[in-house]
Amino acid sequence: MNPFSSLREYERFVYTLQQQFPSITRSTLVVIQRGRQYAELSGELIFTEEYRLLIYERLTWDDGPLTIEGYSYEAWHGSEKLHWYDSQPHPGDPTLASSDPHHKHIPPDIKHHRIPAPEMSFTQPNLPFLIHEIEDISGPETTASIN
Repeated sequence: MNPFSSLREYERFVYTLQQQFPSITRSTLVVIQRGRQYAELSGELIFTEEYRLLIYERLTWDDGPLTIEGYSYEAWHGSEKLHWYDSQPHPGDPTLASSDPHHKHIPPDIKHHRIPAPEMSFTQPNLPFLIHEIEDISGPETTASIN
């Protein structure tokens, strides 16, 4: 299955994430078609130990496969924002050029401290990478207790 082959395939991919990743305890993700060639994915994935991933994607397609037009992904532990990814271009920042416009905001000074995010893409799903990243942060005991 290529999740980006159609909106229907992407919906199937999104709505089966809990089956693919047992570390996800709950999902509020919804894909809503907003126009003939435009949809949005929004909601959150909840993991054990109060880890959460807030997700927003703008999806478009012409006569071909889906693409992510823009996104925001926020990782949280309880009330603490751990980091976030977004696709807002920062052409004046040469340190981000290698993965422009994809970048990650990290502490300290999470709003202004950005690093390249070559793992992010507009042409393939970002969610598996993000889920694995939460699993790595939360530690082996979190995913092991679920399996």
